[in-house]
Amino acid sequence: MQNSEKKQAWEPLGGGVEIQVSAAHRFCTDTVLLAHFSLPGPGALCADLGTGCGAIPLLWATRGKPGRIYGVEVQPEAVELARASVLHNRLDGLVTILQQDLTDWPGLREKLRPDEAGAFHLVSCNPPYSVLGNGSTSSAQAQAAARHECLCAFDDVAAAAERLLRWGGRFCFCLRPERLAEACATVQRHGMEPKRLRLVQQRPGKPPFLFLLQAVRGGRPGLTVEPVLFVEEPGEKTGRLSAEMRAIYGDYKEGHEA
Repeated sequence: MQNSEKKQAWEPLGGGVEIQVSAAHRFCTDTVLLAHFSLPGPGALCADLGTGCGAIPLLWATRGKPGRIYGVEVQPEAVELARASVLHNRLDGLVTILQQDLTDWPGLREKLRPDEAGAFHLVSCNPPYSVLGNGSTSSAQAQAAARHECLCAFDDVAAAAERLLRWGGRFCFCLRPERLAEACATVQRHGMEPKRLRLVQQRPGKPPFLFLLQAVRGGRPGLTVEPVLFVEEPGEKTGRLSAEMRAIYGDYKEGHEA
């Protein structure tokens, strides 16, 4: 690993919370959107699979009122960052970061409390967007794993979500639009029904670049398609964020204005 990839820094996440990131393990707008889309209810038992540097658990902890949060990550460098952020923000009583391969169900179950397997209210994942072999693969291992299905496929993620969730529990994730049909078929194969869909566009007239989907374990058929989320203010060419995006970012954006 190059020295530039080892360099770590603290970034404001809003609400007085800071997150430790590195060149190889960061988060992006998609992460913030998924955290907002999946925000847990009061007292919810939650897990974020492939949590990376732990942004989603931190956002859940500061913007919601969950009961207990797990971040599951296999890459040791990312686990180190996430655990440092949890301790730095004094959230160790609420957030637990597990170093674990999500494809190893016996190993994951062993690290949970005895009554938690099959009892989660919410599972989320911002998975690799490209099937291995599609597109150019990053030369850096961590970046390749974040973008391509090197360490696990979406089917593996859905299988883990199925095992973790209680009946009626939610599985929330985001992917590129070209994978929407595949994603719906995959979650249905694992006993979850797509229930809520939202497309994200940069601005009107541009095709969606992302979808956010909520599937419910044991849910009845019936999909609600929510209004498109525009990143930029409609009718403007200045690149100004839309009012909804500014609301989603909240005070996180204040620390990242140009």
